[in-house]
Amino acid sequence: MFFSEAGARRRTWEASPAEHKKFVEVFKACDEDNKGYLSREDFKVAFVMLFGYKPSKIEADSVMSSKNSSTSGVSLEEFLNIIRKKKEVQLYHNEIRHIFTAFDMHYRGFLTLEDFQRAFRLVAPKLPERTVLEVFREVDQDSDGLVSFRDFEYAMKNGQNE
Repeated sequence: MFFSEAGARRRTWEASPAEHKKFVEVFKACDEDNKGYLSREDFKVAFVMLFGYKPSKIEADSVMSSKNSSTSGVSLEEFLNIIRKKKEVQLYHNEIRHIFTAFDMHYRGFLTLEDFQRAFRLVAPKLPERTVLEVFREVDQDSDGLVSFRDFEYAMKNGQNE
């Protein structure tokens, strides 16, 4: 797929010293009994403090099932790793949104074939028109002649996996 060669790339994310300190402080604040780990409920509170929303049941289940089996919760090291991964996903999503917005010059919330043609003329002027049309059709999953952000994001993410 064309999108596997262009656009947003997954990157590693490193916390600044101030961010790292904040994450450790949140961990300690949520580890009320100084157990050295966060229970499921403690983890949910920490997640809300850092991201502003409660993790879904699936997210919480995933975290709790992957925790160190020697404790009843998430250690500081595991917590910091979870936060790093979450931040990487947010960064990647934001990059995809930025690319979509650059294509959507009329701020309509969707892309037309003309938007694709204009964008590709700027970034890949020698790319044959037929290729642009093929890419557009591939990305336009429901064949309605419009590419939504969801279509675009799907193409960008799946292009990374191929």
